[in-house]
Amino acid sequence: MNITVLTPDKEVFKGEITSVKVPGTGGEFQVLKNHAPVVSALSKGKVAITKADGGKLNFSIEKGFIEVLRNEVSLLVQGVKE
Repeated sequence: MNITVLTPDKEVFKGEITSVKVPGTGGEFQVLKNHAPVVSALSKGKVAITKADGGKLNFSIEKGFIEVLRNEVSLLVQGVKE
């Protein structure tokens, strides 16, 4: 599964992952390989990415959106703090 994390002014991360946890407006949820297609608004909270090599990437966001389609995840966020 691949992810692209973008802010309005830069690309934060792009690469292969095994999972991502995000703060949805209705609560935190996790996306794994072969997840059903989804588009969701995100609220303020923590994003946790597990890379394919086992590494971790954690950061906080103010708000944003996530789109999942055919093992491609797009994370469009504002206010990234590592």
